[in-house]
Amino acid sequence: MKILQSILVLSLSIAVTAWGDAEPFSFGVVADCQFCDGDTSGVRNYRESPKKLEACVSELNTHPLTFTVHLGDFIDRDWESFDVVLPIWKQLKAPGYHVLGNHDYSVADDKKALVHEKLGLPARYYDFTYYGWRFVALDGNDISFHGHPSNSPAQKVAEDYYTDNKIESPRWNGALGKEQLDWLKGVLSNATDKGESVVLMAHFPVFPENAHNLWNAKDVLQLIDANPCVKAYINGHNHAGNYGLRNSVHFVTFKGMVDTLENSFATVKVMPEELNITGFGREENRKLTLRK
Repeated sequence: MKILQSILVLSLSIAVTAWGDAEPFSFGVVADCQFCDGDTSGVRNYRESPKKLEACVSELNTHPLTFTVHLGDFIDRDWESFDVVLPIWKQLKAPGYHVLGNHDYSVADDKKALVHEKLGLPARYYDFTYYGWRFVALDGNDISFHGHPSNSPAQKVAEDYYTDNKIESPRWNGALGKEQLDWLKGVLSNATDKGESVVLMAHFPVFPENAHNLWNAKDVLQLIDANPCVKAYINGHNHAGNYGLRNSVHFVTFKGMVDTLENSFATVKVMPEELNITGFGREENRKLTLRK
């Protein structure tokens, strides 16, 4: 896994620049497309997601984007759902990345280990750089009830973790395991040494306090507190969206595309002193001042 992650970083890295010389660039953000061939449930219009994703891709292709990321729950359920929305996603002109969501693992047990490969990822968590910025894709399904086959050792780990830590958060959330946390610590240390700014990307939020947060959000927040290179944390999962500012770090929950008949996605312009979010559909505009 670590070899693959290193290869990805090397192949996608673009020359690092100092903070004051950083070149402005933009990327696209989509969260919770969550397609399946299922009837509408509440505000979730599952069968409308391909149409909304097509409109999203069409719009994003009119912008000079460096890349676009989907923040998890690309499907709601069923392996076959990937084959409906992936061809649409691949029409993006800029490179497309994925973060893994809990619903992405709502597939048969024998397919769970193949999900990240289906989405074109080198591993379940990974990182890449552009113009002196490091983007880190985390996997909040590392310890979870849904991210691994039933009756597997990983499932037992989740059961013990949930019980031993007396977790009251819903079982459809998850946590980062020790190996991933150690990896993240190393990535942030490396980014600091190189003078890079960091955006963490995950499906599950860690702040503000919310029922959708990672089971071990505090562990992630401790790493963020210890590494001023982190400028923002972006995620999906909570379809209503959310925002919080903590110790000068911006925590942005992007709204779910699947909810309502209105679309939802965004572009983010990265500048040395600001992240400028332009929302489409029901996503909001935000201007976020960055700490140096």
